[in-house]
Amino acid sequence: MINYLKESTFAVNDVIQKAWVITKKHYFSIATLCFLMFITASASSLMAFFIKDVSKFLSIAMVFIFIMLYFTINLSLFKYIFHLMDDELNDVKIVDTLPTRQQIIRFLVATLYFVGCIFGVYLIVILIAFPFIYTGLDVTIVKNVAISVGIIAIFITWLRISFFPFFIIDKNCKPFESIKLSLATTKGNFTKILLLLVILGGGYLIYLLLNYLQWPLVAFIVNILSSFIIVPLSSVALTVAYRKISGEYQGDEHPDILHNIV
Repeated sequence: MINYLKESTFAVNDVIQKAWVITKKHYFSIATLCFLMFITASASSLMAFFIKDVSKFLSIAMVFIFIMLYFTINLSLFKYIFHLMDDELNDVKIVDTLPTRQQIIRFLVATLYFVGCIFGVYLIVILIAFPFIYTGLDVTIVKNVAISVGIIAIFITWLRISFFPFFIIDKNCKPFESIKLSLATTKGNFTKILLLLVILGGGYLIYLLLNYLQWPLVAFIVNILSSFIIVPLSSVALTVAYRKISGEYQGDEHPDILHNIV
């Protein structure tokens, strides 16, 4: 177990180091795309607030437009990072990395599958917990345990299938195929991915700790640094991690779900 954790740590360090090199070299272009995603999300919230009493149809239409714009920028960011990794010698224009219409549609469909998987896992936990109500146990205890197990199950499922956008952008996979490949390639790599997320989320955890200690000025500075450094680095690191685990994958090109759950 100790050796496995050491190997996982070394693998995460390799991902972070490579991601840092790419981020440092192309910081402004990557940060610009991250900033555009932030602006899009913020503008969507503001527009929804201001026009909610004007027209429901207009409000829904604007939400749809902003969601499509946000996803397009997000996919462009991943595609741009892929180009930087694959063609380090030549300059890559952001305009040339826009996702195709097919890729956007496949991503939207795969997102529905993604949400369905999350909901399905929680439903299974609830169905398993339901008979325990009739065993004489305290209903509150059963409920709290079911919620706790459900949250953990959802987190694990989310982590296992969250790489699906990369397969759509990198390999042009179909929606459900991207979900299955994400599940298959993350099998045996859960600890590495979890360690990576903990390291990348360290800045935000420090920010929460400083807020809890009531050091608002220091917390603000940490949050600013995290936003301008950790967010771009995280996008690159996750892309590098995907390329690493997908490159090491030796399984079937069309994996089934049952054999890759555990």
